[in-house]
Amino acid sequence: MTFEQQWIEYDYNPFIVFNSSMKILSLNAEAQFLLGYVSSEEIFNLATTYANISFGFKTTFLELNFGRYKFFAITVGYENDEAIGIKLYQAPSFKINKPKLVGEAANIYALVDLCILTYSINSKIVFEKDFDPTIPEVIIDSNSFIRVLNKIYSCYEKNEKIMTKIFYRVGEHIKFEDKKYSIFSIEINACEIDKDKLIELEDLIKKSSFYIDIQKSITINIPMILS
Repeated sequence: MTFEQQWIEYDYNPFIVFNSSMKILSLNAEAQFLLGYVSSEEIFNLATTYANISFGFKTTFLELNFGRYKFFAITVGYENDEAIGIKLYQAPSFKINKPKLVGEAANIYALVDLCILTYSINSKIVFEKDFDPTIPEVIIDSNSFIRVLNKIYSCYEKNEKIMTKIFYRVGEHIKFEDKKYSIFSIEINACEIDKDKLIELEDLIKKSSFYIDIQKSITINIPMILS
């Protein structure tokens, strides 16, 4: 199994490829668990319903519930009439009840990948990634985070290549409700930055709860609040 195949196999989100006769050609580990709650026929019908009219990839935001699984978006893609693939994005697993903490437990890699995939559709930009794979689910305002990250990518849309890095900030902490939390960062970087889009980003940041450092690169700093 190649490195890329291992990423798909252990992805937090179910991924399935069907042939034109509804037969499963491949699926990852999470998809095998999902099929314990829903039939492959229903997933196939979902894929064909939300596929692009022509060849290509299409991401759709919708709420789906299959047993213990809840999803907030799907991506469907096909390059010919012989095979079609679908990836389902898991919604946050639970809500937090603390009155001063807005957000829910979420997989940061799934959120970042969703933004990259959505933004890369119909784009020739090469998105490179350097992720520390050990960060667990954290409490975060997912909707606000996605809006901010999409706006950051728009600041670099004139570049041929964009790098996204996720990493721990070793030795750095933030204090919240009398507790100290470690910090991790999502850093986006490219050669040129669109100053007009940067102004739009700064306006959006004022309405969010994220601490964002804007230099040549743009970095979102997030506390490791787990519960």
